[in-house]
Amino acid sequence: MNILLLIIILALIIMLILIVRTDKSKKRQFVKEFYSLGTTMTLMVNGKKGEKALDEAMKKVMNIDDKMSVFKDYSEISKINKNAGGKLQIVSEDTYFVIKKAIEFCHLSQGTFDITIRPIVGLWGIGSDNARIPSQIEIDNKLKLINYKDVVLDENSNSVGLKYKNQEIDLGGIAKGYAADQVKNIFLNRGIKSALINLGGNVFAMGEKTNGDKWKIGIQNPLSPRGEFVGIISIINKSVVTSGNYERYFDVEGKRLQHIIDPRTGFPSESKIISATIISDLSIDGDGLSTGVYILGLDKALSLIKSLDGIEAIFITEDKKISVTAGMKDNFKLCNEEFILDKRSDLNEN
Repeated sequence: MNILLLIIILALIIMLILIVRTDKSKKRQFVKEFYSLGTTMTLMVNGKKGEKALDEAMKKVMNIDDKMSVFKDYSEISKINKNAGGKLQIVSEDTYFVIKKAIEFCHLSQGTFDITIRPIVGLWGIGSDNARIPSQIEIDNKLKLINYKDVVLDENSNSVGLKYKNQEIDLGGIAKGYAADQVKNIFLNRGIKSALINLGGNVFAMGEKTNGDKWKIGIQNPLSPRGEFVGIISIINKSVVTSGNYERYFDVEGKRLQHIIDPRTGFPSESKIISATIISDLSIDGDGLSTGVYILGLDKALSLIKSLDGIEAIFITEDKKISVTAGMKDNFKLCNEEFILDKRSDLNEN
């Protein structure tokens, strides 16, 4: 009788330990959702220090938004734009770094990514209630203001300016990437080993999942509603950034005009690429490259990506072909039969 009672007690103790461990493991995952940098962001952290890490990360992202948003009159970017053609504006280390890095990507992409694009984007108003097709005269006038080489940097004083009046900087195409990297650094400093950072489509998969698996990230089908994928990639410690024609657009005369404007023409891109995904170690690299390669077109885009160390890409063209660079081919799984993989040999060259 005593042995039976002892067995029952031991069984109850083991069950209690398992329940406590399960409860603890559940409590170790923390999620925070908030709005910043013009989009909804979701941070998921695995680890007992997760709650404090999330609070610190959210504050950092909000701070970046306050400095770099063109929609806030008090931001450093707005102050630079107000002073265009005049004196330089002293800015924080964050803003100076992002602008300097952005100009590097403007140069790499041969100007297809250009942080002075805002005057043209404002003409079209795509994604707003005032979307319209501007006249050629309007576009030609605004094109005179578009030139990333007109951004003036003074490293000694951490100052930034624009050469001519009415020019404007917009960091909307790269600020989220910088923010994702800053969040990752905060998590690392807090001892977090597993997290998923999703800043409105800019995804960073940090470490492994709690079960030791790689993170699986879906590549959006650019021709279908959100949540329908053409393929899945498996990654660890990588950033995934996509520029696509499905993000913002408006339809006119049976034609869809998407929000990615070619700075060289002033019109929505017609490169035949409808989705460009960059996989990289740093999210700022993926953000800075994705728009430019989208506009460049497939051949030039592939050539550029293959010239850069540690950068991989997935391109989807309007003929429903998917081009995957060599470093990602073993980590990409096609899951939509409407699309086909491009088997060209040059995709596998280093």
